[in-house]
This record gives sequence, C-alpha cells and structure tokens, in this order.
Amino acid sequence: MIARETIGATSDSDQLLHLQLPYPYSMLRHDTDVMLVGEIRDFEAAELAIRCALTGHLVFSTLHTNDAPGAAPRLLDIGIEPYLLASSVQAIIAQRLVRIICPNCAEQYTPEPEALAEVGASDNALSPAAFRRGAGCDSCRNTGYLGRTAIYEMMVMNDEIRQLIMDRAPGTTLKRAALANGMQTLRANGLEKACRGATTIDEVLRVTQDDRDAINLGP
Repeated sequence: MIARETIGATSDSDQLLHLQLPYPYSMLRHDTDVMLVGEIRDFEAAELAIRCALTGHLVFSTLHTNDAPGAAPRLLDIGIEPYLLASSVQAIIAQRLVRIICPNCAEQYTPEPEALAEVGASDNALSPAAFRRGAGCDSCRNTGYLGRTAIYEMMVMNDEIRQLIMDRAPGTTLKRAALANGMQTLRANGLEKACRGATTIDEVLRVTQDDRDAINLGP
C-alpha cells in the first residue's frame, strides 16, 4: 500500500481538521511543477509516478534495469498499461559509474586488440585516441584509479518507440529503434571517455553489456 500522510488545514476555522490522503493526492495539492518519486519497485510506486505525470507534472524517478530501453518492459511487467506508459514517459536515461584513471600515475598504452574489438572500437575511433591507464602510486593506493565518473545512454521517446511499447515489443526491439533514432549506448559513451583518457577499456567492459547484436540493425 502507498504510505499515507496527514494534511493539516491552514485556515483558522479548520485548525482541528486533518485529512488522511494518499501521497499522490497530497503531492498534487502542493501544485508543484517538478516531482521526484523514489525508486520504483512495485505497482504502487509505478502507478504513483504515472498518475502524477499524466496530470502535467514533470516527474523524475529511478528503476533498476540493464539499459534504458529495458525500463519499458520492466514497467509493463510491474503492471502499468502500455497506453499509459507510452503517453506519459518522455525519456529514459541509464547510467553506470566507471573509475577515473589516477592523474598522478597515468601513462599511455595500447589496449589489446581483443579488448578493442569487444568494446566495439573502429579504426575511426582509434586514430585520435590517447588511451591511458594508471601504473599505480601512493595517491591511488596502487589501484591506478582515483575517483569515478558516469557514462550514460538516453532513449528519447518518439512515435515509433511509443507504438512499439503499445505492442509490448521486447527490449531488444526497442533498443534497435532507439539506436536508429540516434541513441548512444552505454558502451559507446564509455569508449568515448576511454579515447579521451578519462578511464580504461577494461573499466568500460566491466560495467557495460555487449550490445553488438542490437547495434546490427538488420533483420
């Protein structure tokens, strides 16, 4: 069940009046422009976010999936109707954290061809690349890394993707449509950061999944 909140009246004549309202209604009473709904784990939380979004509010929330396109099938599995999901969601962003190469012991190197092939690096991506790795020092406790940064992928909704959601298409089909619409995958975004020397190929491979099959847009 959705937790309930006690709402107290502000007028002098109604000082003793208290209403027990579910959170969606109490949130809407505040007439906010932007709402943050905590992690969606079940139908009640998903329904809360969708209900607020359908009333014209900008709603942000979080959901555990492997990638951005996978959020739609996950919400459908939770119990949200396809037409509600297609009409309310504007964009889905996935993120992963990768470790940053320690600036005190960074050194240039050439990654193994197998690692480059697995991450999907092309000859065009290699030409301007300055791949680096940390040799290990006291500053990073000999790990070669110091700090973390995020890599992202963002699936922006369009008519094609909305129709696929209405048809309950699987995540792989949604991903191919998003890629055709210009989405950059987590692995591709991580490769960009590796080419700039911010992180390593191994680190990108550690936190992302192989998406070469989805990138192949053929039948």
